[in-house]
Amino acid sequence: MEDIFHWCREGNGFQVRVWLDDTSHDLNQGDDHGFSPLHWAAKEGRLSIVDMLLSRGARVNATNMGDDTALHLASAHGHRDVVLHLLKNRADVNAINEHGNTPLHYACFWGFTDIAEDLIKAGSSINISNKYGEIPLDKCKKGNMALALIDFAQEHGQDPSRRLNYKDTSWVGVKARSRDATLSRYTGINIDDIAFEEKIAVTPSGETWKGKWQGNEVVAKLLTFGESPSPDFIRRCSKSFGEEFPRLRIFSHPNVNPVIGCANSPPNLVVVSQFMRYGSLYDALHKPGSLVSVDYYQALKFANDIARGMAFLHTLDPLIPRFFLNSHHVVIDEDMTAKINMADAKFSFQEKNKNYHPHWISPEALQKKPSEINVKAADMWSFAIILWELVSKQAPFGDMNPMEVGMKIALEDMRVSIPTPGMSVHITRLIKICMNEEPGKRPSFDQIIPILDKMIH
Repeated sequence: MEDIFHWCREGNGFQVRVWLDDTSHDLNQGDDHGFSPLHWAAKEGRLSIVDMLLSRGARVNATNMGDDTALHLASAHGHRDVVLHLLKNRADVNAINEHGNTPLHYACFWGFTDIAEDLIKAGSSINISNKYGEIPLDKCKKGNMALALIDFAQEHGQDPSRRLNYKDTSWVGVKARSRDATLSRYTGINIDDIAFEEKIAVTPSGETWKGKWQGNEVVAKLLTFGESPSPDFIRRCSKSFGEEFPRLRIFSHPNVNPVIGCANSPPNLVVVSQFMRYGSLYDALHKPGSLVSVDYYQALKFANDIARGMAFLHTLDPLIPRFFLNSHHVVIDEDMTAKINMADAKFSFQEKNKNYHPHWISPEALQKKPSEINVKAADMWSFAIILWELVSKQAPFGDMNPMEVGMKIALEDMRVSIPTPGMSVHITRLIKICMNEEPGKRPSFDQIIPILDKMIH
């Protein structure tokens, strides 16, 4: 097996880049100890590789089996340039590992005064106690380092007289573990190895189950063939299924949720993906009892995540066929990241010429043949509806049935109301630009990402 971990440790940037260019590779996978490629690059001080991994979507706060983040490792090994780069990319400066230590504990223990000051400047608390009741300053062994850091912390608004007791947060589920490498290693899955536990949805495309596979929580979608399919039709579908699903195994972007693998056991065709406990964006916004709170900031962050995922998918040649962007097809990860769900892409033999969610589909896509549609421009219209949905907290045309919605959008110029109460001028303008009636005048996702970045910051 190609050893991405070895290349990151050794600083082999060329091999890392080649490896990352294969979209089936998961750059957030962990080795036997849960170390991701970013962990190893940070530990060894490979700044250029750290930068490459972060720019490709490495999870900056992913933890290994000891709950260390990349920032813990860079701080403990004195790699100041890596520390500063991780901080620039929003590393959690007060993350605690299994011993309750923050990165600042390690910078103090090893006597890296400049790194300790960088961490404090970025918001690291000198008052957090580890499991053994030690605050970072208790770990200082070097001369007057503790006294100097007290003065430095006071200059940055901290009160050195306080001590915060250790608080175990491991049970809350806030740790962003590196993904098990087995998730990106398997393609063909034996259906008998999937433990189907709970049916969570029934749609025209099939039944969706929550279950377990290889010790991982997964979602398994059993595809349907319509009424009374012939054995020959099922055979053809099985062949198409086997040819098409590998394109959906996209592990190389943080805002794309890949298909892990598939069970091709006619008449059972099963698509397997990682379970997301927060469910779809549609559920997060509109389902009673949702665990996700979407304020204005979170709405913009989700929009930015979706735009980044779609921008990446639009770089693929050919494009992923028959993926229809809408809030049902976006899932929310444990770290509140929105991801385009590849398991919702339709296979060539599924539901031809049927649109079950026309609420998000552009007028021209409802009117024309697939071969006549500018897919990228149509996706931008769909994104605009999601942005409207995120900000308004309303389901588009929620009181109408799909057939009626499709007819009125395509033939009667029915559109969502812009602006809605509380919608800012900037959001209103962006939605209108993305919903331009002329497809050729809509922007690309690369063009709107800087706009969303500016709105968030």
